[in-house]
Amino acid sequence: MSFLHEALIFLTAAVVSVPLFKRLGLGSVLGYLAAGVVIGPWGVKLVSNVENILHFSELGVVFLLFLIGLELQPSRLWALRRSVFGLGGAQVMGTGILLMGVGMGVLGLPPAAALIAGFGLSLSSTAFALQLLTEKNELTTEHGQAAFGILLFQDLAVIPLLALLPFLGEPLANAPVQSGWVSAAKVVAVLAAVIIGGRYVLRPVLRSVASLHSQELFTATALLVVVGTALLMAQVGLSMALGAFLAGVLLADSEYRHELEADIEPFKGLLLGLFFIAVGMSVNLGLLAEAPLRVAALVVGLVLIKALVLFGLGFRVFKSQEPSLSLAVAISQGGEFAFVLFGLAVGFRVMDPKLSDLLVGVVSVSMAVTPLLFAAYDKLVRPRLRRAEKQRAFDVSPEEDQPVIIAGLGRVGQVVARLLRARRIGFTALDINAEHIQFITKFGNTHVFYGDASRLELLRAARADKARVFVLAIDDVEASVRTAETVRQHFPHLALFARARNRQHAYRLRALGITHIMRETYAGSLELTGDVLEALGFSFSESKSTVERFRQHDEALLESTYQHQGDVEKLAQLALKAREELEQLFDRDAREKTL
Repeated sequence: MSFLHEALIFLTAAVVSVPLFKRLGLGSVLGYLAAGVVIGPWGVKLVSNVENILHFSELGVVFLLFLIGLELQPSRLWALRRSVFGLGGAQVMGTGILLMGVGMGVLGLPPAAALIAGFGLSLSSTAFALQLLTEKNELTTEHGQAAFGILLFQDLAVIPLLALLPFLGEPLANAPVQSGWVSAAKVVAVLAAVIIGGRYVLRPVLRSVASLHSQELFTATALLVVVGTALLMAQVGLSMALGAFLAGVLLADSEYRHELEADIEPFKGLLLGLFFIAVGMSVNLGLLAEAPLRVAALVVGLVLIKALVLFGLGFRVFKSQEPSLSLAVAISQGGEFAFVLFGLAVGFRVMDPKLSDLLVGVVSVSMAVTPLLFAAYDKLVRPRLRRAEKQRAFDVSPEEDQPVIIAGLGRVGQVVARLLRARRIGFTALDINAEHIQFITKFGNTHVFYGDASRLELLRAARADKARVFVLAIDDVEASVRTAETVRQHFPHLALFARARNRQHAYRLRALGITHIMRETYAGSLELTGDVLEALGFSFSESKSTVERFRQHDEALLESTYQHQGDVEKLAQLALKAREELEQLFDRDAREKTL
């Protein structure tokens, strides 16, 4: 079968399955997996070379980690050190020892095989976990950051596991076993080369390429940086994804960060989807048919042991059930690196081929059930936990009543806070993002507290009954609407000023009786348009009056259309009518000026 035929099969499978599963609320990852099962060797057998496709599609994971690295400046990465080495180290050691004990005591494995099996299964799937957390907008939450730190440590933990294999079994035929010192020296040399090159070589190279004003060449250079770094790390036994992540971190504070992100993002999306399809194709349904109960028991045991360890570690850190259980669900599956580790273990005769096939099947199934587990947890467990669980401490209640409460310390909330502070107007700020809290307290803001602003008890602790103004600047639409409902119901005296992400968000806030609504980027867009008009020859007064006329007309349109927000045809008719009216208004103004 030609490359184009295979590409057509993969694209068709993705286009059909992913929208279907997203409509069912199961997410895109499960859609890709299902597509892989259907077209793979255990389905209709349209594609058979699973191993080659899996190796190629691992570039999707590499690109994903590079893009995540671009978002993490070295200072932020240093701030994650406790999650990486503290939580990550405890998770790998705790889970690995428990699974090793199960392998020896329950399955009767020899110590060497049990060690590799236990610690290999302690690793989680970076691709699955990060994609699911990103889809649900949870990567920046406290459990998302903890999961990310643990996954980073797991990538590092692969190095000693690979180094152990030659000492635990017999080497591959005609394959010399290098000493640990030589391997360690190579690793250090490659890491030093990547760090020094990323800091002092890559930026001049990117600057030189950018000066040529060739978009295609810049894209090619970006791909070369990612793939080259990944392959260099792989040559010394390091994770390709870890190498790409390191390259991303080194370029995180460069002026080319956003351009690199835009160039890599399409490749990442396609190749990551291909990776999930390949995992679905690799699920050995024949093995499942031969011993379904055994495989099911091993999958349940693996997920349960990892989840219990993660929950225990999470609860020790978060002191709360909901983020701890979210962490446990997110990374309780096996990881893709187990495929490589168990395959090499067979080559070194540390592990029996049948055992390797069984464990690879268990890892594949555990990855496949993760989206289902996440969906069930989201719909059945998480809402109950949030209702029943006592609130996390809000630090302390404000020492004095403040006239303003700001909910959400993102881009909008921080500007409001800075202006109020400059005018020495007191405020109490609430945010559920610990990073926002940490950032703004560095600048001397003391009345900043952690918590979900939609919770009545938190608003009471923030003395909302004594405040006069409530600024709703929460980024998440659903959380924003929930908070608005709570404030309107329990604190109707507050003057509520809300930030809306888009027109639909504004409609929902307007339906709650909120009249002071600022649509995100709207004011800035109007100001920019005024500058454009002046550049085209309009006078200052003409441009300002034009923009003001448009603003009044658009606000009236928003008021008149929100009651028809579910009727697309009616909205289209009203928009067309409003456009014609606005054009007539401007034409009339132009005629009056000529008289």
